Amino acid sequence: MPAAAVLFDLDGTLLDTLRDVAEAANQTLSECNFAPHALKEYRFLLGGGLRNLFRAALPPEESTEETVDHCVRVFDDAYRAAWNVHTRPYPGIPELVAELAARGVTQAVLSNKPHEFTRLCIEEFFGGATTEHSGSETSGIGPFAFVAGQRTGVPVKPDPTSALEIANQLSIPPADWLYVGDTSIDMETANRAGMRPIGVSWGFRDRQELIDAGAETVVDEPSQLATFF
Repeated sequence: MPAAAVLFDLDGTLLDTLRDVAEAANQTLSECNFAPHALKEYRFLLGGGLRNLFRAALPPEESTEETVDHCVRVFDDAYRAAWNVHTRPYPGIPELVAELAARGVTQAVLSNKPHEFTRLCIEEFFGGATTEHSGSETSGIGPFAFVAGQRTGVPVKPDPTSALEIANQLSIPPADWLYVGDTSIDMETANRAGMRPIGVSWGFRDRQELIDAGAETVVDEPSQLATFF
């Protein structure tokens, strides 16, 4: 049965943000007197939100909540200064988003990236007018009816709270949504929310991780996603 809506992850799914995030994280670690990580290591460090990133990136004996708090604050400044230097949509993504919009498919974005930076990324690379939602601090941007990043007081993925909030706000039952992402966190979020978990192979993790995490299927090209509607 065709889906009615699609909920996209951001980093590793719509946008290749790896280098900008990794460079800001390494700048943070260096400023805090910790060793940086190789770019390829960030493929496995990203996805769970900033606090989990630094919990994993710091030496185990230094990974206290106080140190994590400090790293998150330093990262905010570093990333704010250079969040869009190398970041770009993956090939075929702008065309997919435009096609789905033209066909009237409801599209939304849910990320563990901080809410402000999630919105900046969508505004920069997809643009368009803002759509407000009654009773919610979030809003839609351009082709996306709802855009949400990590917000204070709201649990990060794989907790399904935000995914279910989006489905409720847009009045589309969870079962009618595709949830599209590049990590096991995304697949778990989809399954816990009662959405269809669709993995993408062009992101930060490999196909087997997605399959093991319960992906219904894994697509290799953005254009393949259009066939679900």
